[in-house]
Amino acid sequence: MARRYDSKTTIFSPEGRLYQVEYAMEAIGHAGTCLGILANDGIVLAAERRNTNKLLDDVFLSDKIYKINEDMVCCVAGITSDANVLINELRAIGQRHTLQFGEPIPCEQLVMRLCDIKQAYTQYGGMRPFGVSVLYAGWDGRYGYQLYQSDPSGNYSGWKSTCIGNSSAAAVSILKQEYKVGETDVHQALLLALKVMSKTLDMTKLNAEKLELATLVRKESKSEITVISVEEVKKLIAEHEEKEAETEAAKQDKQSGSGKSSDK
Repeated sequence: MARRYDSKTTIFSPEGRLYQVEYAMEAIGHAGTCLGILANDGIVLAAERRNTNKLLDDVFLSDKIYKINEDMVCCVAGITSDANVLINELRAIGQRHTLQFGEPIPCEQLVMRLCDIKQAYTQYGGMRPFGVSVLYAGWDGRYGYQLYQSDPSGNYSGWKSTCIGNSSAAAVSILKQEYKVGETDVHQALLLALKVMSKTLDMTKLNAEKLELATLVRKESKSEITVISVEEVKKLIAEHEEKEAETEAAKQDKQSGSGKSSDK
């Protein structure tokens, strides 16, 4: 039955579904994993970098993490060419607001403006939905640190920690167990991001070349957006692996202790 209704974005199926929007969201499910974690003193974004060909020039390497303005950064999962169009639109919206009102645009307002554009592409003929989901990390004077997620339908929502892309369901399940609201700083959030990535990515061991990490923190009344270098990522991975080894050793000691007590 779907074939009669999935050729155009403007036609609902008898079940009330828009198949082209669902197909776009399915495409994102096969994209590289991106996750965001809201900490007490900042925000952490982490992304899987799939294209790591040694012949690529680093200058022209397309990243997964983009700076929008001085107070906002985003991470994308999906079709890169669609993402580039949306990122340029985000930057233009923010610049027009600053030019008109003389102050940075509030985070939620910027997300809402872009989602209005994404929704329009599901409503008019001759268009297709953007095959991109976006994680937005930002700060403004009203709500402080904020983390939002939007999908191809134009829906958006605020989160304390979330994940998009491949294995997002497994990653969100781990975040529900491990993330502690109000008790996580940026460094702990970085280690948690690596822990989630190590359990969800299709690799036996974390590789710094295949990961992108970025932080947004406030220093001296200014937002500071930092994309962490490969060397720093390697140090964080080493710290994560050491911590995991200690946890595993403690678990084994506990199990052996309980085994001895039951033998008695």
